[in-house]
Amino acid sequence: MPEIRLYRPTDRAAIYDICVRTADAGDDARGHYSTDDLMGDLFAGPYAHLEPDLAFVVDDGGEAVGYVVGTSDTPDFVHRYRAEWIPLVGDRYPVPPPPPRTPEQDMVALHFNPERMLVDGLDGYPAHLHIDLLPPYQGRGFGRRLITRFLSAVDAPGVHLGMLTANVKARGFYDRLGFTVLPVPDPGPLTYLGIKTPI
Repeated sequence: MPEIRLYRPTDRAAIYDICVRTADAGDDARGHYSTDDLMGDLFAGPYAHLEPDLAFVVDDGGEAVGYVVGTSDTPDFVHRYRAEWIPLVGDRYPVPPPPPRTPEQDMVALHFNPERMLVDGLDGYPAHLHIDLLPPYQGRGFGRRLITRFLSAVDAPGVHLGMLTANVKARGFYDRLGFTVLPVPDPGPLTYLGIKTPI
């Protein structure tokens, strides 16, 4: 039976694989960019590296098949991303030109602009998370268990996330868990959702 456990450094390749295989609004994004590591370098790796105590995986027979990662303090995480993660990634990605850009350059631009995570209207929800599960493990309660584990570990009054509005399936999942819409100015293609942590 799969179990929820704390992330280990040996899970890195697995969480990167899970990340890219669910990065296209829940579908497989392998082959969309020049490296399949791009999604992991943006949305999984920095959290596992900078805040490993808030990184949990679904372990099925020793292999990670899902994860939740995040931070208790988004402003502090943004500072550490710029100070620690960007230098660690090094010159893997060239600084993109100003718009107009290719879709890949737009994604790489996110890497060089961690301040994009500082969104007005999220007062009371200073923590944020990312969660992904491989398709065979979706709809089986593992996502709920990952979120519950994260909420019990995070040191913040509330947690937010930004999801692609087009990802209707994920929205239903978050609604069932009690997340509510957080109105923010100019959310673009994202919907911001939040939930208060247990007291």
